[in-house]
Amino acid sequence: MTESTPQRPVTGRDVPEDGFRTFLQVLVNTAIANVTTSFLWFALTFWIYVETRNVIATGVIGASYMLFLSLFGMFFGTLVDRFRKKAVMVWATLAALAVFVLDAAFFFAIGEDGIKDLGLPWFWVFAVVMLAGSVVEQLRGIALSTTVTLLVPEERHANANGMVGTVQGVAMLVTSVFSGLSVGFLGMGWTLVIGIGALALTLVHLVPLRIPEERPSGSETSEAWVDVRGGWLAVRAVPGLLALVLFTTLNNLFGGVAMAVMDPYGIDMFGVEGWGIWFAVASTGFIAGGAIVAKRGIGKNPIRTILIVVIVLGAAGAISTVREWAWLYIAGVWLFMALMPAAEAAEQTVIQRVVPFEKQGRVFGFAVTFEAAAAPVTALVIAPVAELLVIPYMETDAGQRQWEWLLGTGDSRGIALILLIGGVATAAFGCIALLTPQYRQLSESYRAAKATVPTATATATEADAADGTGDREHLEV
Repeated sequence: MTESTPQRPVTGRDVPEDGFRTFLQVLVNTAIANVTTSFLWFALTFWIYVETRNVIATGVIGASYMLFLSLFGMFFGTLVDRFRKKAVMVWATLAALAVFVLDAAFFFAIGEDGIKDLGLPWFWVFAVVMLAGSVVEQLRGIALSTTVTLLVPEERHANANGMVGTVQGVAMLVTSVFSGLSVGFLGMGWTLVIGIGALALTLVHLVPLRIPEERPSGSETSEAWVDVRGGWLAVRAVPGLLALVLFTTLNNLFGGVAMAVMDPYGIDMFGVEGWGIWFAVASTGFIAGGAIVAKRGIGKNPIRTILIVVIVLGAAGAISTVREWAWLYIAGVWLFMALMPAAEAAEQTVIQRVVPFEKQGRVFGFAVTFEAAAAPVTALVIAPVAELLVIPYMETDAGQRQWEWLLGTGDSRGIALILLIGGVATAAFGCIALLTPQYRQLSESYRAAKATVPTATATATEADAADGTGDREHLEV
């Protein structure tokens, strides 16, 4: 197969008759597990900012999470391709649960006063261990993306991906409310206990769940535990697919800016409990965006959808803080959330269509590696710049006079300037990407793959005969 010829998509697979119902159970279970890890991670970020008012600390926490996710992306993708999806999910949940239990024991052994002192090493030990549990749980996200191909008919892939966005929005809404309220009223100790209990319940539901799945073929799996070469070759086999990863990475460039300063801005404006509630209100945008994708799909050209999202997202981020108005900020965050499901669903739909199922884990892992790397790099640069340079400058009379015409007045004009510059740069990158030959090349690859997809009524035998593989036995785990 030459590099200019798209591989036959693995749509038209012989999905189980009750596959969509099984997918819904997997989706809900994964959503609850992600709520738990996000609940703990949000709580850590809220708690440390409330205790220290240090933007660098929150930026380092968020950036470290994304950096570790990037470092482990290819390893996670290789595991998903190498083993059955349910086994991956069960072991990921067990590992995360064990890590959180150890971290809680460490927290109670050291005590809250010792943990929150940034001058001592204990906070960073506590944060890194929690980071490890949260990152391991994200292995389930890659596995979930491949179960769409495994369990859902091809013509419903975009809708299933939209449902993932909707459920993530509900999860984010619940997480932000409970994290803010839990930290504000119960403290970090009880927050840890609640999170561990919820994650244990998801494991109880997951273990008896039956997922029909083919045994991974030895010829399609890798002997390496981190198959960077396999992921790279799978991406390069589809013209323009590498550009898709880069296009989606543009979202995370602004995401890194938001990661460093969005929570501090909201906490300064509303307080920790209030920001948790208002962030939940803004998270309804995620639900709305996911619901629209689930209902209408992502358009004829998902690649164009991604880049339009990048442009609008950057513009929304730039405008959301030009005045210190609560309604404007919440509206900007709401729009930010509403756009994300379309971008994620578009990327996943393209990969699910043009990449063989047996290699999708490595391709999703490859995408995570690059996309997750953008945010921490940005956040690690932005957080100290904001804390040490921009915020102090904007608190001076000279800084306020120079920027008042554009950013108005208020207590957080330094963060507003950071978001303005980041948003404008993101929108500009999106416009440039629309003019590149890689955009046109990938759009053509997607159209060519779509034209070769078997109809929804095609049998598994017809689909397999197209590439000479014949029938395969389905096994259950």
